[in-house]
Amino acid sequence: MLNIEKLRKKYHAAICAKVIYLKQDGQPSMADVGNRLSVKISKNLIKRIPHKLSQTEVSGQTAGLMVEEITRVFLAESFSLLTHLRPGKWKFSLHNSISDFDQYSHLADLAAVIHENPSIRMALGDYLIAPDIVVGREPVPDTELDEQGALGKSKILPQYSPLRAANAHAPTLHASISCKWTIRSDRSQNSRTEGLNLIRNRKGRTPHIAVLTGEPMPTRIASVAVGTGDIDCVYHFALHELTEAIKETKDDAAIDSLAIMIEGRRLRDISDLPFDLAI
Repeated sequence: MLNIEKLRKKYHAAICAKVIYLKQDGQPSMADVGNRLSVKISKNLIKRIPHKLSQTEVSGQTAGLMVEEITRVFLAESFSLLTHLRPGKWKFSLHNSISDFDQYSHLADLAAVIHENPSIRMALGDYLIAPDIVVGREPVPDTELDEQGALGKSKILPQYSPLRAANAHAPTLHASISCKWTIRSDRSQNSRTEGLNLIRNRKGRTPHIAVLTGEPMPTRIASVAVGTGDIDCVYHFALHELTEAIKETKDDAAIDSLAIMIEGRRLRDISDLPFDLAI
């Protein structure tokens, strides 16, 4: 019988087989070769994940796409264990435009106007984003909503809630997950920009906004995780193993930085994410 521990092991096995490889000098591919601490943490981390690594070099772009798909599968499978807490029809997909969802459907019309007017596009930018992983909930038909008589005989009300299929023509965006396998440049900060876009431009409830990473360096994780308002939480693909790997380095600054993020509720393990999605 599947459980979160088994699914996490399956997830790690897939990440190792398809994403992580050892470079010619024996350094794990997620390590920053120019940073001794990054290399040390990465080697310590790999020792704690007992799965075979990829035998071939994986390009950065390919690794990113692999992480997205492997994480999508993990979340779909693990969330299915929690349907008694969160019933409904859920879809886990990659790179859907936010205009495909109820809270952001109005952005499709705005995007069309912006596209036709370059001067407006320069002033307002692009409102339509396509998060790496999106979780959507399909609207519910009246037959299901009324199983316990919630709608009544006339079925006139409610007329506007997007949960009701009779009112809505698009699923509700439940979560947006940005995958940043490593955090090495300012481009990683676009996950914050995406989060702010989702918050400011919605018409309805705010989706869960998360970031998934495999970055070994706590200071770089902190560049995304620290601070509130645009991202709910950052999730590491192997936080428990990372914690032990960093302790082994005996680097007090790295140990303290990681502890602050965990204790400050800004960093969690990948196994926490499906449970957080059920809230």
